[in-house]
Amino acid sequence: MNETTVVVATRNRRDRLLEALGRCDAPVIVVDNGSTDGTPDAVRARFPEVRVVPLTRNTGAAARNIGVELARTPFVAFADDDSYWAPGALARAAELMRAYPSTGLLAARVLVGAEERLDPVSRSMAAAPLGDGPDQPGPSVLGFLACSVVVRRVAFRAVGGFDPVLRVYGEEALFALDLAAAGWRLAYVPELVVHHFPERAGRDRSARQRMETRNRLLTALLRRPAAVVARTALAALRDPAGRPGVWAAARELGWAIRHRRRLPAEVEAARARLDRWDAEPAFAAGDQRVAL
Repeated sequence: MNETTVVVATRNRRDRLLEALGRCDAPVIVVDNGSTDGTPDAVRARFPEVRVVPLTRNTGAAARNIGVELARTPFVAFADDDSYWAPGALARAAELMRAYPSTGLLAARVLVGAEERLDPVSRSMAAAPLGDGPDQPGPSVLGFLACSVVVRRVAFRAVGGFDPVLRVYGEEALFALDLAAAGWRLAYVPELVVHHFPERAGRDRSARQRMETRNRLLTALLRRPAAVVARTALAALRDPAGRPGVWAAARELGWAIRHRRRLPAEVEAARARLDRWDAEPAFAAGDQRVAL
């Protein structure tokens, strides 16, 4: 019996999505963010067993929330339209979730491209200085790649999933903090593997950087101490490429203040420990670590 549903949010990536779906060995819900390339009909024709939810507009990462609501399994895995879970990974993830009931999220090891390069985020999660414990199956993390996690559905729903205001690029950070604040464990488990085949061509790098900066600052406004908010804003303002993200965040200032809720002390302490680790000289000098 399948205990995990795979939720895929997609938009105008029909051919890549069809290729990825052909490698999936679990029930799938595809939430289409208003594609104009015929994605919903193509999926239905090729994979009639896949549930397709066509939306009339692009809701960004919040499309995953819809998939989680529709899932009827205790665990939900996320995948992008250019990624897929390795054979057996989801069954193993379900075993670990049953064995560690206080764990709300498992982050997999991500291998990129045909050459299977280790994603820098996976390398960083393996080295993160948060330790682990007897009630979780791997090192503690407070960040992840959304295309490579399995979540406990009850935990996801309890914290509200991905905030629609953040849309995409860095939306994982707020969800990770809220999951930890609710008392759930987040663990990196390298025996779980996801294959990722990202396309570089056609992506607007400046738009991505603007959204990443915006969401980093909004996440700080929503959950972190004022000193962290100030440091985050000043760092972005010093970088000409980061300034558009600050102005974009400023437009949501009222919303962020209304929804501000400080983290519990232990979660803030863990996040601050990661901040210091990210700022170490080896990281600043350009090693293979990435900020979590």
